[in-house]
Amino acid sequence: MVMKRRNRKRSSKAARPPTPKIPSDAEKPAGTSVALARADHGTPPRDEFDAAVDAEKPAGPSVALAGADRRTHPRYEFTAAVEVVAAESGARIETRVRDLSQQGCYVDTSNALPLGTVTDVRISKGAQLFEARARVVYSRASKGMGLVFTAIDPEQLRTLETWLAESRETSWLAANRRRSQRVLMTIPVRVSGHSGVGLPFEEETHPRAISAHGALILVSTQVYRGQPLTLSNVQTRAALECVVAHIDRHQSDHPQVGVEFMLPNPIFWHVAFPPKDWTPRHPDAKSHVKTGESS
Repeated sequence: MVMKRRNRKRSSKAARPPTPKIPSDAEKPAGTSVALARADHGTPPRDEFDAAVDAEKPAGPSVALAGADRRTHPRYEFTAAVEVVAAESGARIETRVRDLSQQGCYVDTSNALPLGTVTDVRISKGAQLFEARARVVYSRASKGMGLVFTAIDPEQLRTLETWLAESRETSWLAANRRRSQRVLMTIPVRVSGHSGVGLPFEEETHPRAISAHGALILVSTQVYRGQPLTLSNVQTRAALECVVAHIDRHQSDHPQVGVEFMLPNPIFWHVAFPPKDWTPRHPDAKSHVKTGESS
């Protein structure tokens, strides 16, 4: 009898259907509207646009640029007139570009087009004109929208690269003026790449100044703005990709070349750089001075 009762209990438990689990708000997948709402509370527009570009997937050969890693195509402040025309509706927006990259641009407008809208973009600066097919990948009400270039003709690409080289140099020079962010150190490095005629070169040199974003180095080989290079730290054997941002041929026999890392890498130099807001008047700097004087 005891065995029968136990079997009955087990069978009754097995017959009960499992209680369905009701997901809480924290377990529910966030939809697009929820994700944007959360981002709107503390995420800067630049980061939101970058995230939208990063989520883009290439739909074919014509949109290969949209699938590239956004981190390898930094965005620079760039001001120019722009005309954006929706391909289907013909809606036209005339405004200004705020920043630019090889992948796309961000424009200021109070009448942003819907996400996914295919557009024709015309950016003009002085006598130069750039045209491309683009798609809206980010929209911020009454603020602006982000566009990803999906098709660029080779001639138009040369104009874009010229603008980016100029903007990169302006950005590099501005950052180089912030002396608190530079460290004067002599670290042996190796620079390699290809010369203007396509021949590989490699030379050992040393930087005049370093930062978390690049360096000012002496290079005897002739290079050009926008040229990709490989920079190796001889002591640590670490290597990374960089691009020529500035060339100063007036300081010495060997040109001083400002290079910008493709990705910020403060640990490449094994140096602790001061924060961006640091100045000689910073409280920490004063405390160190007082401590040194008292000792």
